Amino acid sequence: MLVGNQIDAIAFLKNLLISRGAEVELISTHASLIFLAGDRAFKMKRAVHYPYLDFSTPEKRLASCQAEVELNRRTAPNLYLGVRTITRESDGSLSLGGTGPLVDAVVEMRRFGQDALFDTMARNGALSPELMTELARQVAKLHRSAAVSFTHGGSAGIAAVLDINDRGLRDTALVSPAAAGDVADLFRQALGRHSERLEQRRRAGKVRRCHGDLILRNICLLDGVPTLFDCLEFNEALATIDVLYDLAFLLMDLWHRDQRELTNLVYNRYLDECDEVDGLALVPFFMAIRAAVRAHVTAAQANDAPPESKEPFRTEARAYFDLAIDLLKSADPMLVAVGGFSGTGKSTMASLVAPCIGAAPGARILNTDRMRKRMYGLPVEARLPKAAYGPDVSEKVYAALRREAAEVLGAGSAVVADAVFDRAVERQAIEALAKTSGVPFRGLWLDAPEATLLRRVEARRNDPSDATAQVLAAQIRRGSGEMTWQRIDAAAEPSQIRAAILALLRLTS
Repeated sequence: MLVGNQIDAIAFLKNLLISRGAEVELISTHASLIFLAGDRAFKMKRAVHYPYLDFSTPEKRLASCQAEVELNRRTAPNLYLGVRTITRESDGSLSLGGTGPLVDAVVEMRRFGQDALFDTMARNGALSPELMTELARQVAKLHRSAAVSFTHGGSAGIAAVLDINDRGLRDTALVSPAAAGDVADLFRQALGRHSERLEQRRRAGKVRRCHGDLILRNICLLDGVPTLFDCLEFNEALATIDVLYDLAFLLMDLWHRDQRELTNLVYNRYLDECDEVDGLALVPFFMAIRAAVRAHVTAAQANDAPPESKEPFRTEARAYFDLAIDLLKSADPMLVAVGGFSGTGKSTMASLVAPCIGAAPGARILNTDRMRKRMYGLPVEARLPKAAYGPDVSEKVYAALRREAAEVLGAGSAVVADAVFDRAVERQAIEALAKTSGVPFRGLWLDAPEATLLRRVEARRNDPSDATAQVLAAQIRRGSGEMTWQRIDAAAEPSQIRAAILALLRLTS
Protein backbone atom coordinates (compact mmCIF):
# COMPACT_ATOMS: atom_id res chain seq x y z
CA MET A 1 0.00 0.00 0.00
CA LEU A 2 1.36 3.42 -0.94
CA VAL A 3 1.98 6.05 1.76
CA GLY A 4 1.42 9.80 1.60
CA ASN A 5 4.96 10.93 0.73
CA GLN A 6 5.29 8.25 -1.92
CA ILE A 7 1.98 9.28 -3.48
CA ASP A 8 3.42 12.80 -3.71
CA ALA A 9 6.65 11.45 -5.22
CA ILE A 10 4.75 9.44 -7.83
CA ALA A 11 2.70 12.45 -8.90
CA PHE A 12 5.82 14.64 -8.96
CA LEU A 13 7.84 12.24 -11.10
CA LYS A 14 4.99 11.65 -13.53
CA ASN A 15 4.34 15.38 -13.95
CA LEU A 16 8.07 16.09 -14.34
CA LEU A 17 8.40 13.55 -17.15
CA ILE A 18 5.28 14.88 -18.87
CA SER A 19 6.65 18.42 -18.63
CA ARG A 20 9.72 17.21 -20.50
CA GLY A 21 7.46 16.20 -23.38
CA ALA A 22 7.37 12.49 -22.63
CA GLU A 23 4.33 10.24 -22.78
CA VAL A 24 4.38 8.31 -19.51
CA GLU A 25 3.35 4.67 -19.09
CA LEU A 26 3.18 3.25 -15.56
CA ILE A 27 3.79 -0.44 -14.81
CA SER A 28 3.06 -1.73 -11.31
CA THR A 29 4.41 -4.90 -9.70
CA HIS A 30 4.08 -6.16 -6.13
CA ALA A 31 7.34 -4.39 -5.19
CA SER A 32 7.96 -1.66 -7.78
CA LEU A 33 6.51 1.10 -9.93
CA ILE A 34 8.15 1.60 -13.33
CA PHE A 35 7.69 4.85 -15.25
CA LEU A 36 8.34 4.46 -18.99
CA ALA A 37 9.04 7.79 -20.64
CA GLY A 38 10.77 8.35 -23.96
CA ASP A 39 14.06 6.46 -24.06
CA ARG A 40 14.21 6.14 -20.26
CA ALA A 41 12.65 4.02 -17.54
CA PHE A 42 12.51 5.10 -13.89
CA LYS A 43 11.97 2.41 -11.27
CA MET A 44 10.64 3.28 -7.82
CA LYS A 45 10.38 0.82 -4.92
CA ARG A 46 6.88 0.56 -3.50
CA ALA A 47 6.60 1.43 0.20
CA VAL A 48 5.83 -2.16 1.20
CA HIS A 49 7.02 -4.57 3.86
CA TYR A 50 6.85 -8.32 3.17
CA PRO A 51 8.49 -11.16 5.11
CA TYR A 52 11.30 -11.21 2.54
CA LEU A 53 11.75 -7.46 1.79
CA ASP A 54 11.42 -4.14 3.57
CA PHE A 55 10.95 -0.95 1.54
CA SER A 56 9.05 0.82 4.32
CA THR A 57 11.28 3.92 4.62
CA PRO A 58 12.84 6.28 2.04
CA GLU A 59 16.30 5.39 3.35
CA LYS A 60 15.72 1.68 2.78
CA ARG A 61 14.38 2.34 -0.70
CA LEU A 62 17.43 4.48 -1.55
CA ALA A 63 19.83 1.79 -0.31
CA SER A 64 17.99 -0.79 -2.36
CA CYS A 65 18.17 1.41 -5.48
CA GLN A 66 21.92 1.84 -5.01
CA ALA A 67 22.40 -1.90 -4.57
CA GLU A 68 20.25 -2.57 -7.63
CA VAL A 69 22.43 -0.45 -9.88
CA GLU A 70 25.69 -1.87 -8.54
CA LEU A 71 24.62 -5.51 -8.79
CA ASN A 72 22.87 -5.30 -12.14
CA ARG A 73 25.83 -3.63 -13.78
CA ARG A 74 27.50 -7.06 -13.57
CA THR A 75 25.28 -8.29 -16.39
CA ALA A 76 23.68 -5.14 -17.86
CA PRO A 77 26.15 -2.23 -17.55
CA ASN A 78 24.62 -0.35 -20.47
CA LEU A 79 21.10 -0.65 -19.11
CA TYR A 80 21.54 0.85 -15.62
CA LEU A 81 22.32 4.57 -15.74
CA GLY A 82 22.26 5.49 -12.04
CA VAL A 83 20.19 6.43 -8.98
CA ARG A 84 18.19 9.67 -8.69
CA THR A 85 16.84 10.98 -5.41
CA ILE A 86 13.56 12.82 -4.90
CA THR A 87 13.90 15.44 -2.17
CA ARG A 88 11.66 17.99 -0.48
CA GLU A 89 13.06 21.49 -0.71
CA SER A 90 12.69 24.34 1.79
CA ASP A 91 9.63 25.75 0.00
CA GLY A 92 7.85 22.40 0.31
CA SER A 93 8.23 21.44 -3.35
CA LEU A 94 9.77 18.21 -4.57
CA SER A 95 12.96 18.09 -6.63
CA LEU A 96 14.83 15.43 -8.58
CA GLY A 97 18.34 15.31 -7.16
CA GLY A 98 17.82 18.29 -4.84
CA THR A 99 19.51 19.03 -1.53
CA GLY A 100 16.54 18.74 0.83
CA PRO A 101 15.41 15.78 2.95
CA LEU A 102 15.00 12.49 1.15
CA VAL A 103 11.45 11.59 0.10
CA ASP A 104 12.14 8.72 -2.31
CA ALA A 105 14.57 7.35 -4.87
CA VAL A 106 14.42 5.93 -8.37
CA VAL A 107 16.70 3.87 -10.58
CA GLU A 108 17.19 5.43 -14.01
CA MET A 109 17.50 2.92 -16.83
CA ARG A 110 17.79 2.79 -20.57
CA ARG A 111 14.37 1.87 -21.91
CA PHE A 112 13.73 -1.10 -24.16
CA GLY A 113 10.56 -2.28 -25.85
CA GLN A 114 8.31 -4.70 -23.98
CA ASP A 115 8.59 -7.06 -26.94
CA ALA A 116 12.27 -7.49 -25.99
CA LEU A 117 11.33 -9.11 -22.67
CA PHE A 118 11.79 -12.85 -22.69
CA ASP A 119 8.39 -13.46 -21.08
CA THR A 120 6.76 -11.52 -23.93
CA MET A 121 8.86 -13.45 -26.42
CA ALA A 122 7.79 -16.71 -24.76
CA ARG A 123 4.11 -15.78 -25.19
CA ASN A 124 4.79 -14.88 -28.83
CA GLY A 125 6.71 -18.08 -29.57
CA ALA A 126 9.87 -16.08 -30.29
CA LEU A 127 12.33 -17.92 -28.02
CA SER A 128 14.66 -19.90 -30.26
CA PRO A 129 17.15 -22.63 -29.33
CA GLU A 130 19.95 -20.29 -30.42
CA LEU A 131 18.77 -17.52 -28.09
CA MET A 132 18.33 -19.91 -25.18
CA THR A 133 21.77 -21.41 -25.76
CA GLU A 134 23.28 -17.95 -25.49
CA LEU A 135 21.15 -17.24 -22.42
CA ALA A 136 22.54 -20.34 -20.73
CA ARG A 137 26.05 -19.08 -21.47
CA GLN A 138 25.25 -15.67 -19.98
CA VAL A 139 23.92 -17.27 -16.78
CA ALA A 140 27.01 -19.46 -16.55
CA LYS A 141 29.22 -16.40 -17.08
CA LEU A 142 27.54 -14.59 -14.16
CA HIS A 143 27.87 -17.62 -11.89
CA ARG A 144 31.55 -18.12 -12.67
CA SER A 145 32.41 -14.52 -11.75
CA ALA A 146 29.99 -14.08 -8.81
CA ALA A 147 31.41 -13.64 -5.32
CA VAL A 148 31.61 -16.87 -3.30
CA SER A 149 30.12 -17.12 0.19
CA PHE A 150 30.80 -19.90 2.68
CA THR A 151 28.36 -18.51 5.26
CA HIS A 152 25.16 -18.16 3.25
CA GLY A 153 23.11 -20.84 1.56
CA GLY A 154 23.46 -24.50 2.39
CA SER A 155 20.84 -26.36 4.38
CA ALA A 156 20.10 -23.40 6.66
CA GLY A 157 19.59 -21.05 3.71
CA ILE A 158 17.08 -23.37 2.06
CA ALA A 159 15.32 -23.96 5.39
CA ALA A 160 14.87 -20.18 5.71
CA VAL A 161 13.29 -20.03 2.22
CA LEU A 162 10.93 -22.87 3.12
CA ASP A 163 9.85 -20.92 6.21
CA ILE A 164 9.17 -17.83 4.08
CA ASN A 165 7.17 -19.91 1.62
CA ASP A 166 5.13 -21.46 4.41
CA ARG A 167 4.32 -18.07 5.95
CA GLY A 168 3.57 -16.60 2.52
CA LEU A 169 1.13 -19.38 1.63
CA ARG A 170 -0.65 -19.07 4.96
CA ASP A 171 -0.74 -15.24 4.94
CA THR A 172 -2.20 -15.08 1.43
CA ALA A 173 -4.73 -17.86 2.16
CA LEU A 174 -4.04 -19.32 -1.27
CA VAL A 175 -4.83 -22.79 0.07
CA SER A 176 -6.36 -24.10 3.28
CA PRO A 177 -4.19 -24.22 6.42
CA ALA A 178 -4.25 -28.02 6.20
CA ALA A 179 -3.01 -27.99 2.58
CA ALA A 180 -0.31 -25.45 3.46
CA GLY A 181 0.79 -27.69 6.32
CA ASP A 182 0.89 -30.77 4.11
CA VAL A 183 3.07 -29.13 1.47
CA ALA A 184 5.35 -27.68 4.15
CA ASP A 185 5.85 -31.21 5.48
CA LEU A 186 6.73 -32.45 1.98
CA PHE A 187 9.33 -29.71 1.58
CA ARG A 188 10.83 -30.39 5.01
CA GLN A 189 11.12 -34.09 4.22
CA ALA A 190 12.86 -33.27 0.94
CA LEU A 191 15.21 -30.90 2.74
CA GLY A 192 16.13 -33.70 5.13
CA ARG A 193 17.09 -35.93 2.19
CA HIS A 194 19.18 -33.21 0.54
CA SER A 195 20.67 -31.48 3.58
CA GLU A 196 24.14 -33.04 3.43
CA ARG A 197 24.48 -32.44 -0.31
CA LEU A 198 23.52 -28.79 0.19
CA GLU A 199 26.22 -28.46 2.84
CA GLN A 200 28.81 -30.15 0.66
CA ARG A 201 28.12 -27.70 -2.14
CA ARG A 202 28.28 -24.73 0.24
CA ARG A 203 31.70 -25.90 1.47
CA ALA A 204 32.81 -26.39 -2.15
CA GLY A 205 32.11 -22.74 -3.03
CA LYS A 206 28.93 -23.34 -5.03
CA VAL A 207 27.04 -20.67 -3.05
CA ARG A 208 27.54 -17.30 -4.71
CA ARG A 209 26.03 -13.81 -4.99
CA CYS A 210 23.74 -14.75 -7.87
CA HIS A 211 20.91 -13.02 -9.72
CA GLY A 212 18.30 -14.33 -7.31
CA ASP A 213 15.21 -13.59 -9.41
CA LEU A 214 16.09 -15.29 -12.68
CA ILE A 215 12.74 -15.50 -14.43
CA LEU A 216 11.90 -14.64 -18.03
CA ARG A 217 10.43 -11.28 -17.02
CA ASN A 218 13.92 -10.26 -15.83
CA ILE A 219 15.71 -11.10 -19.07
CA CYS A 220 15.66 -8.95 -22.19
CA LEU A 221 17.22 -8.97 -25.63
CA LEU A 222 19.50 -5.94 -25.58
CA ASP A 223 21.63 -5.17 -28.65
CA GLY A 224 20.98 -8.73 -29.81
CA VAL A 225 22.27 -10.35 -26.59
CA PRO A 226 20.16 -12.07 -23.87
CA THR A 227 20.69 -9.74 -20.92
CA LEU A 228 19.98 -10.46 -17.25
CA PHE A 229 18.59 -7.51 -15.33
CA ASP A 230 16.49 -6.66 -12.25
CA CYS A 231 18.35 -9.04 -9.96
CA LEU A 232 17.28 -9.52 -6.36
CA GLU A 233 19.06 -6.72 -4.51
CA PHE A 234 16.95 -6.26 -1.38
CA ASN A 235 17.86 -9.42 0.54
CA GLU A 236 21.45 -10.63 0.63
CA ALA A 237 20.52 -14.04 2.03
CA LEU A 238 17.91 -14.74 -0.66
CA ALA A 239 20.34 -13.86 -3.47
CA THR A 240 23.51 -15.48 -2.09
CA ILE A 241 22.54 -18.99 -3.03
CA ASP A 242 23.57 -22.22 -4.69
CA VAL A 243 24.15 -21.51 -8.37
CA LEU A 244 21.78 -24.33 -9.32
CA TYR A 245 19.07 -22.80 -7.14
CA ASP A 246 19.54 -19.59 -9.14
CA LEU A 247 19.28 -21.47 -12.44
CA ALA A 248 16.23 -23.37 -11.14
CA PHE A 249 14.07 -20.23 -11.22
CA LEU A 250 14.59 -19.92 -14.97
CA LEU A 251 14.03 -23.64 -15.47
CA MET A 252 10.83 -23.57 -13.40
CA ASP A 253 9.50 -20.53 -15.28
CA LEU A 254 10.03 -22.21 -18.64
CA TRP A 255 8.57 -25.51 -17.36
CA HIS A 256 5.51 -23.69 -15.99
CA ARG A 257 4.96 -22.14 -19.42
CA ASP A 258 5.07 -25.63 -20.98
CA GLN A 259 8.35 -24.82 -22.75
CA ARG A 260 9.73 -28.24 -21.84
CA GLU A 261 12.21 -28.60 -24.71
CA LEU A 262 13.68 -25.15 -24.10
CA THR A 263 13.89 -25.89 -20.38
CA ASN A 264 15.90 -29.03 -21.05
CA LEU A 265 18.05 -27.19 -23.60
CA VAL A 266 18.96 -24.42 -21.12
CA TYR A 267 19.70 -27.04 -18.47
CA ASN A 268 22.01 -28.96 -20.78
CA ARG A 269 23.78 -25.96 -22.28
CA TYR A 270 24.41 -24.62 -18.77
CA LEU A 271 25.88 -27.96 -17.70
CA ASP A 272 28.06 -27.93 -20.82
CA GLU A 273 29.56 -24.72 -19.42
CA CYS A 274 29.69 -25.60 -15.71
CA ASP A 275 30.60 -28.78 -13.85
CA GLU A 276 27.64 -29.19 -11.49
CA VAL A 277 27.08 -32.96 -11.66
CA ASP A 278 27.25 -33.26 -7.88
CA GLY A 279 24.17 -31.04 -7.56
CA LEU A 280 21.88 -32.53 -10.21
CA ALA A 281 19.73 -34.36 -7.66
CA LEU A 282 18.87 -30.97 -6.17
CA VAL A 283 17.48 -29.42 -9.36
CA PRO A 284 13.88 -30.77 -9.17
CA PHE A 285 13.78 -29.81 -5.47
CA PHE A 286 15.07 -26.33 -6.26
CA MET A 287 12.49 -25.96 -9.05
CA ALA A 288 9.73 -26.98 -6.61
CA ILE A 289 10.87 -24.33 -4.12
CA ARG A 290 10.86 -21.71 -6.88
CA ALA A 291 7.32 -22.70 -7.88
CA ALA A 292 6.22 -22.27 -4.27
CA VAL A 293 7.87 -18.83 -4.20
CA ARG A 294 5.89 -17.76 -7.24
CA ALA A 295 2.73 -19.24 -5.74
CA HIS A 296 2.69 -17.00 -2.67
CA VAL A 297 4.12 -13.93 -4.45
CA THR A 298 1.42 -14.18 -7.12
CA ALA A 299 -1.21 -14.77 -4.44
CA ALA A 300 -0.04 -11.57 -2.71
CA GLN A 301 -0.49 -9.72 -6.02
CA ALA A 302 -4.02 -11.13 -6.21
CA ASN A 303 -4.82 -9.84 -2.73
CA ASP A 304 -3.55 -6.35 -3.65
CA ALA A 305 -5.32 -6.26 -7.04
CA PRO A 306 -8.70 -4.59 -7.71
CA PRO A 307 -11.66 -6.99 -7.37
CA GLU A 308 -12.06 -7.41 -11.12
CA SER A 309 -8.38 -8.44 -11.52
CA LYS A 310 -8.02 -10.85 -8.61
CA GLU A 311 -9.14 -14.09 -10.24
CA PRO A 312 -6.44 -14.36 -12.95
CA PHE A 313 -3.75 -13.88 -10.30
CA ARG A 314 -5.36 -16.49 -8.03
CA THR A 315 -5.59 -18.98 -10.88
CA GLU A 316 -1.94 -18.44 -11.75
CA ALA A 317 -0.90 -18.73 -8.10
CA ARG A 318 -2.75 -22.02 -7.74
CA ALA A 319 -1.06 -23.35 -10.89
CA TYR A 320 2.33 -22.59 -9.33
CA PHE A 321 1.27 -24.33 -6.11
CA ASP A 322 0.18 -27.43 -8.02
CA LEU A 323 3.45 -27.39 -9.97
CA ALA A 324 5.45 -27.25 -6.73
CA ILE A 325 3.76 -30.42 -5.49
CA ASP A 326 4.28 -32.14 -8.84
CA LEU A 327 7.98 -31.27 -8.89
CA LEU A 328 8.46 -32.83 -5.46
CA LYS A 329 7.46 -36.25 -6.83
CA SER A 330 10.35 -38.62 -7.44
CA ALA A 331 11.22 -40.14 -10.82
CA ASP A 332 13.61 -43.03 -11.39
CA PRO A 333 16.63 -42.41 -13.63
CA MET A 334 17.27 -44.39 -16.80
CA LEU A 335 19.88 -44.49 -19.55
CA VAL A 336 18.80 -44.11 -23.17
CA ALA A 337 21.39 -44.39 -25.95
CA VAL A 338 20.59 -42.92 -29.37
CA GLY A 339 22.85 -44.16 -32.17
CA GLY A 340 22.94 -43.96 -35.94
CA PHE A 341 25.06 -42.77 -38.84
CA SER A 342 25.59 -39.06 -39.40
CA GLY A 343 22.43 -37.34 -40.58
CA THR A 344 19.95 -39.67 -38.89
CA GLY A 345 18.88 -36.87 -36.54
CA LYS A 346 20.25 -38.32 -33.30
CA SER A 347 20.74 -34.94 -31.63
CA THR A 348 17.33 -33.72 -32.73
CA MET A 349 15.67 -36.80 -31.29
CA ALA A 350 17.71 -36.59 -28.10
CA SER A 351 16.52 -33.01 -27.57
CA LEU A 352 12.90 -33.97 -28.27
CA VAL A 353 12.70 -36.94 -25.90
CA ALA A 354 15.04 -35.83 -23.09
CA PRO A 355 12.45 -33.51 -21.44
CA CYS A 356 10.19 -36.55 -20.90
CA ILE A 357 12.84 -38.78 -19.30
CA GLY A 358 13.47 -38.75 -15.55
CA ALA A 359 12.67 -35.91 -13.18
CA ALA A 360 12.24 -32.31 -14.32
CA PRO A 361 13.86 -30.73 -16.25
CA GLY A 362 14.51 -34.03 -17.99
CA ALA A 363 17.59 -36.01 -18.92
CA ARG A 364 21.16 -34.85 -19.19
CA ILE A 365 22.13 -35.18 -22.85
CA LEU A 366 25.72 -36.29 -23.38
CA ASN A 367 26.77 -35.71 -26.98
CA THR A 368 30.13 -36.96 -28.24
CA ASP A 369 30.48 -34.12 -30.77
CA ARG A 370 30.20 -31.55 -28.00
CA MET A 371 32.46 -33.55 -25.69
CA ARG A 372 35.14 -33.85 -28.39
CA LYS A 373 35.14 -30.07 -28.94
CA ARG A 374 35.34 -29.52 -25.18
CA MET A 375 38.28 -31.94 -24.99
CA TYR A 376 40.12 -29.71 -27.48
CA GLY A 377 39.04 -26.49 -25.75
CA LEU A 378 37.09 -25.24 -28.75
CA PRO A 379 33.56 -23.87 -29.14
CA VAL A 380 31.06 -26.32 -30.61
CA GLU A 381 30.83 -24.37 -33.87
CA ALA A 382 34.58 -24.70 -34.57
CA ARG A 383 35.83 -27.47 -36.86
CA LEU A 384 38.40 -29.94 -35.62
CA PRO A 385 41.30 -31.31 -37.67
CA LYS A 386 41.03 -34.83 -39.11
CA ALA A 387 43.41 -36.15 -36.45
CA ALA A 388 40.84 -35.35 -33.77
CA TYR A 389 38.68 -38.13 -35.19
CA GLY A 390 41.31 -40.87 -35.08
CA PRO A 391 40.46 -44.17 -33.35
CA ASP A 392 42.53 -43.39 -30.26
CA VAL A 393 40.80 -40.02 -29.75
CA SER A 394 37.36 -41.53 -30.32
CA GLU A 395 38.05 -44.18 -27.67
CA LYS A 396 38.87 -41.41 -25.20
CA VAL A 397 35.69 -39.51 -26.11
CA TYR A 398 33.46 -42.57 -25.62
CA ALA A 399 35.23 -43.35 -22.34
CA ALA A 400 34.61 -39.78 -21.19
CA LEU A 401 30.94 -40.11 -22.15
CA ARG A 402 30.61 -43.25 -20.01
CA ARG A 403 32.38 -41.63 -17.05
CA GLU A 404 30.14 -38.60 -17.13
CA ALA A 405 27.04 -40.73 -17.66
CA ALA A 406 27.99 -42.79 -14.59
CA GLU A 407 28.32 -39.60 -12.52
CA VAL A 408 24.95 -38.26 -13.67
CA LEU A 409 23.19 -41.58 -13.06
CA GLY A 410 24.88 -41.79 -9.68
CA ALA A 411 23.40 -38.40 -8.84
CA GLY A 412 19.94 -39.82 -9.55
CA SER A 413 19.40 -38.12 -12.90
CA ALA A 414 18.52 -39.65 -16.27
CA VAL A 415 20.90 -39.66 -19.23
CA VAL A 416 20.48 -39.63 -23.00
CA ALA A 417 23.76 -40.69 -24.66
CA ASP A 418 23.92 -39.21 -28.17
CA ALA A 419 26.66 -40.75 -30.34
CA VAL A 420 27.13 -42.72 -33.55
CA PHE A 421 27.59 -46.02 -31.66
CA ASP A 422 28.40 -47.81 -34.93
CA ARG A 423 30.86 -50.14 -33.21
CA ALA A 424 29.42 -53.07 -31.29
CA VAL A 425 32.03 -52.68 -28.55
CA GLU A 426 30.78 -49.16 -27.75
CA ARG A 427 27.18 -50.32 -27.71
CA GLN A 428 28.05 -53.13 -25.35
CA ALA A 429 30.01 -50.78 -23.09
CA ILE A 430 27.15 -48.31 -22.67
CA GLU A 431 24.72 -51.16 -21.97
CA ALA A 432 27.11 -52.52 -19.33
CA LEU A 433 27.23 -49.09 -17.71
CA ALA A 434 23.47 -49.12 -17.22
CA LYS A 435 23.71 -52.54 -15.58
CA THR A 436 26.48 -51.50 -13.16
CA SER A 437 24.58 -48.29 -12.37
CA GLY A 438 21.43 -50.26 -11.62
CA VAL A 439 19.19 -48.34 -14.02
CA PRO A 440 16.99 -49.39 -16.96
CA PHE A 441 18.57 -49.17 -20.41
CA ARG A 442 17.15 -48.70 -23.89
CA GLY A 443 19.29 -48.59 -27.03
CA LEU A 444 17.81 -46.93 -30.13
CA TRP A 445 19.33 -47.20 -33.61
CA LEU A 446 18.12 -44.60 -36.11
CA ASP A 447 17.91 -45.69 -39.77
CA ALA A 448 17.29 -43.65 -42.92
CA PRO A 449 18.09 -43.98 -46.64
CA GLU A 450 21.57 -42.90 -47.70
CA ALA A 451 20.19 -40.09 -49.89
CA THR A 452 18.30 -38.65 -46.90
CA LEU A 453 21.40 -38.79 -44.71
CA LEU A 454 23.54 -37.13 -47.37
CA ARG A 455 21.04 -34.30 -47.86
CA ARG A 456 20.90 -33.63 -44.11
CA VAL A 457 24.68 -33.69 -43.65
CA GLU A 458 25.25 -31.27 -46.51
CA ALA A 459 22.60 -28.88 -45.17
CA ARG A 460 24.23 -28.47 -41.74
CA ARG A 461 25.46 -25.05 -40.66
CA ASN A 462 27.14 -24.10 -37.34
CA ASP A 463 26.57 -27.62 -36.07
CA PRO A 464 28.56 -29.43 -33.36
CA SER A 465 29.12 -32.31 -35.81
CA ASP A 466 31.97 -32.03 -38.31
CA ALA A 467 30.72 -34.99 -40.36
CA THR A 468 30.97 -34.56 -44.14
CA ALA A 469 29.65 -36.56 -47.07
CA GLN A 470 32.98 -38.45 -47.09
CA VAL A 471 32.65 -39.28 -43.39
CA LEU A 472 29.10 -40.52 -43.94
CA ALA A 473 30.20 -42.70 -46.86
CA ALA A 474 32.93 -44.26 -44.72
CA GLN A 475 30.42 -45.00 -41.93
CA ILE A 476 28.06 -46.72 -44.35
CA ARG A 477 30.91 -48.82 -45.87
CA ARG A 478 31.98 -50.02 -42.41
CA GLY A 479 28.41 -50.70 -41.32
CA SER A 480 27.30 -51.27 -37.75
CA GLY A 481 27.53 -55.03 -37.41
CA GLU A 482 24.82 -57.07 -35.76
CA MET A 483 22.24 -54.65 -34.35
CA THR A 484 20.45 -55.62 -31.14
CA TRP A 485 19.13 -52.12 -30.40
CA GLN A 486 15.62 -51.09 -31.40
CA ARG A 487 15.63 -49.80 -34.97
CA ILE A 488 13.79 -46.51 -35.55
CA ASP A 489 12.74 -45.13 -38.93
CA ALA A 490 14.54 -41.78 -38.93
CA ALA A 491 13.15 -40.74 -42.33
CA ALA A 492 9.75 -39.93 -40.81
CA GLU A 493 8.68 -36.54 -39.45
CA PRO A 494 10.41 -35.63 -36.15
CA SER A 495 7.10 -35.56 -34.27
CA GLN A 496 6.32 -39.09 -35.46
CA ILE A 497 9.77 -40.37 -34.51
CA ARG A 498 9.47 -38.74 -31.10
CA ALA A 499 6.08 -40.34 -30.49
CA ALA A 500 7.43 -43.74 -31.50
CA ILE A 501 10.41 -43.42 -29.15
CA LEU A 502 8.30 -42.30 -26.21
CA ALA A 503 5.94 -45.22 -26.83
CA LEU A 504 8.88 -47.61 -26.75
CA LEU A 505 10.09 -46.02 -23.51
CA ARG A 506 6.53 -46.16 -22.16
CA LEU A 507 6.62 -42.42 -21.52
CA THR A 508 4.21 -39.62 -22.33
CA SER A 509 4.95 -36.08 -23.39
